[in-house]
Amino acid sequence: MNDVIKLLNAHRSIRKFTDQAIPQGLLRELIQAGQAAATSSHVQAYTVIHVKDAANREAIAELAGGQGYVASSAAFLVFCADMKRPTEASARTGANVERGMTEQLLVATVDTALMAQNVAVAAESEGLGICYIGGIRNNPEAVSELLRLPAHVYPVFGMCLGYPAHQPEVKPRLPVEAILKEDYYTEDSDHVAAFDDTMQAYYQSRSSGNKNSDWSHNLTPLFDSKLRPHMRDFLVKRGFTMK
Repeated sequence: MNDVIKLLNAHRSIRKFTDQAIPQGLLRELIQAGQAAATSSHVQAYTVIHVKDAANREAIAELAGGQGYVASSAAFLVFCADMKRPTEASARTGANVERGMTEQLLVATVDTALMAQNVAVAAESEGLGICYIGGIRNNPEAVSELLRLPAHVYPVFGMCLGYPAHQPEVKPRLPVEAILKEDYYTEDSDHVAAFDDTMQAYYQSRSSGNKNSDWSHNLTPLFDSKLRPHMRDFLVKRGFTMK
């Protein structure tokens, strides 16, 4: 393995941070590294909000489900899918712009995720830890109002950054054989069963938050009820009408 692959395989979500600040120049470099990610048709359909106001960070921490590390991390970023900038740029050329297409939502969301993952890898290469915060979609309207997001922009997730104050174990992933198929999709129930055993051993032996569970049981809260049913109406209100 080269150093880049080793870094990727060592990823952990960090939720406890030291008081050390992130130099502004380094933060700018991380965003530039994010911008170097692949982007559909060079649209670059994203905007990143660096939330510095302490009161706003406390508010977002609560809106995200009481995740205190949103407020305590050295820096907190909100990654937004942004179709406002590219559609307005196109309109200025005289184009008859059609907004609200489902493909625009997909492009902006994928662009944002690719950009953010570049930021995450760049941050970890500099000794920082990160934690994605999908919980901002618990209350996306309130987060959007707090950040003054205009139409055709929506918050996809947040990211805590800082210097780690703990070193959690690396969480196992599904075996490559379950993910990588040759030519056609094939069933992988045997791999899932084996992975459940792996995850149960991990949960029972990790240094913090021990529990008796496995991968399949951990998925139950995501799929035994309608998860964030407000998102469709919220996205429509944002201008992503999914035509």
